[in-house]
Parts: sequence; C-alpha cells; structure tokens
Amino acid sequence: MAFRNVAIRVFFLLLVVSAAYAKGKEEKKDEKKEGAASEADGTYDITKLGAKDDGKTDCTKEVEEAWASACGGTGKQTIVIPKGDFLTGPLNFTGPCKGDSVTIKLDGNLLASNDLAKYKANWIEIMRVKNLAITGKGTLDGQGKAVWTKNSCAKSYDCKILPNSLVLDFCDDALIQGITILNSKFFHLNIYECKGVTVKDVTVTAPGDSPNTDGIHMGDSSKVTIVDTKIGVGDDCISIGPGSKEVNISGVTCGPGHGISVGSLGRYKDEKDVTDITVKNCVLKGSTNGLRIKSYEDAKSPVVASKFHYENVQMDDVGYPIIIDQKYCPNKICTSKGDSARVTVKDVTFTNITGTSSTPEAVSLLCSDKKPCEGVTMNDVKIEYTGKNNKTMAVCTNAKVTAKGVDKANSCDA
Repeated sequence: MAFRNVAIRVFFLLLVVSAAYAKGKEEKKDEKKEGAASEADGTYDITKLGAKDDGKTDCTKEVEEAWASACGGTGKQTIVIPKGDFLTGPLNFTGPCKGDSVTIKLDGNLLASNDLAKYKANWIEIMRVKNLAITGKGTLDGQGKAVWTKNSCAKSYDCKILPNSLVLDFCDDALIQGITILNSKFFHLNIYECKGVTVKDVTVTAPGDSPNTDGIHMGDSSKVTIVDTKIGVGDDCISIGPGSKEVNISGVTCGPGHGISVGSLGRYKDEKDVTDITVKNCVLKGSTNGLRIKSYEDAKSPVVASKFHYENVQMDDVGYPIIIDQKYCPNKICTSKGDSARVTVKDVTFTNITGTSSTPEAVSLLCSDKKPCEGVTMNDVKIEYTGKNNKTMAVCTNAKVTAKGVDKANSCDA
C-alpha cells in the first residue's frame, strides 16, 4: 500500500513537471514572436499609433513614439509617414540606435507648426544615427511664409535664428532621396559633423525673396554627395561651410537663389579648412550668383580654401557667374581687428563654364592684397551678357590666373 501511494505521488509530480515545462516552452515561443514583432525588422506606421492626417491635429507624440520604437529595435527598422497631412512641433530623433538601419518612408506631408514658442532650435533634428535613410515622394513643409516677416537677419547679423527644417548632426552613412523640402523657416537642410551623406533626386523649394532659406548647407562634414537635385530658394542653393571636404555636387539645377557658394569663411575663430570640392554638370538659372567663394574681410583666424574643381556648368541669365570675394562684409559688420589675408584661396579650376550673364561682369575675382588668390585656372569659359552688345568683362584684383580658351576680357590674364 505504501509503495502504491509513493507511485501515485511520483506520477502526479511528473505530470506537474511536464505541464510546467510545456507552459515554459510556450511562453518562450510567444516571447520570441513578440520580440520579432516589436524589434526585429519592425515597421511603425504613425497612423496606427494615433496620428491624424487632417493637417491640424498635433502629431508630434505619435511621430516621436514611432522613432523611439524604431531606434530601440534590432534589425532593419522603418517609420512610415503615409499619404496625408500631419502637423508636428519640433521633432528630436536621437541615436545611437540599436538596429542595423532606420528608414523614414515619407509618402505623406509633415507640416511644421508655426507656433515659434514651441521651438528651442530646429524643426526636425536627427543626431548620432548611422545608416539613416529618408525616402519617398512626400514633403517636409516648413510653412515658413507665415513667419518670414519675423526674420530680422537682414537688419542685424546677431539676429534670432528661426528653425531650420531638417538637420543632421553627427550622422554617418545617410541617404535622403526623392523627397521635397518646402518653404523652410530658415535653412532647408543643414548637415553638420557628418560623414558619407548622399542627397539624391530631392526638390528644395521656396520663393526667391524668402529670407535666409538656404537649400542645403553643410559644415565640418566629409564625403557629402548631392546629385540630380533641384533647388530654388531665397539664399544659397548650396552653401559649403568651414570644415567641409570631399564634397561632390553633380546634376544640380539651381535657381532662383544665390548660387553654389563656398563660405562664408573666416567669420568665427578656429574654423577648419575647406578642400576637395567638385561641382560638375550643373545648371544655374536666374540666380544672383553662380559659382562663388566668399570670405570675410576681417577674418578671425587662418583658414585655407583649396582644391576646387568646377566643370561643365551652364549659366542661364546669372547675375555674377564666377566670383571669388575675399572682401565679403554683409551688413557692414566688419571691423579692423580681423584680416582678409588670414584666408588662403588656392588651386581653383573653372572648366567649360558657358552660358549667359544678366550683368556685364561675368568674372569677378576680388582677392586679398596681402595674400592673393593662387593657382586659379580658367579653361573654356565662355559667357555672354544678355544685354546690349553681349559683351562681358572680368573684374580682377590680386589674382594669379592661368587662362586657356577664354576671351581676354574675361580671363584676368593681364
């Protein structure tokens, strides 16, 4: 009898253990499924998180929730902005992220709030993220028209800066493709301390008289490629700031705007050099400037701008097609404390630059008397004035130029 009781107890014990083991196995299976859904290869549609596509309801919370989930997940993560209009305030997307990559699929339109009190800095700021992609046919609409009148930078250079639309800080291996960036309150796209950024098939648009609406600005960044992109804005189409190197620009159409510019250089102390800049196969239409290098007359510390190559650029009614200006001084803010000789401009090549100028001054090289521009080469530069007689001229000071296939009037080859 005792043996029988022991046998029964052992039997029940085995049943309990088996049930517990089966339950544990099932729970682990469920956990694995949950993990796969929330982390590995996850997709986060902001409308499924509660975002309303009416263009009026604030969707900041839902978009930031999607970012937090995607950045915290493993594998390839995707945030979907579907068709529709989604209003948001400032969005801060901060890494590093856990997964292999994050893609923001922009099919709809994000609209920036015009309540300036909400902004501490920029509208969409992405920081310390690797392998980022922003793709699609949608729009980042800064809705800047409502606040451009609050921009006082034309009167005061120490003005309050309005929010930039899209800012990449410390991001490596990023792709921005297919989207439109529209009517930013300030700069449309700002690239800072990044490496390996590609901007492809992007449209950047704002009225020609909109203040400080640079299309794409970069600084302290390397290996930046801008290709097959259309930019028409109220300031520089592309501005290449201090610390930029290994920049390749091709297939860009610029206009309206202030051209494709390097600088301004020398405004701040201890700026880094700008080198290895290539601009090829571009078209500038009705812009106030064409290809421009500008540095402050009262530069604060030494900086070198070198190894620039401009090739196959078509000018269409451009104000000043080729300009190097080491006497740059906006708003008459320059002082006697600085020195234009602190900025070195050398090894600049212009090849096959053709088309028309809206002013007779097709070439303007205004270099420092203490440190002239060196190694400037002009090959096959042929630009006609759209006004009377079609004759253009060059205005050159302190520039050492080698010219071939250029009318003497435009060569600076005195």
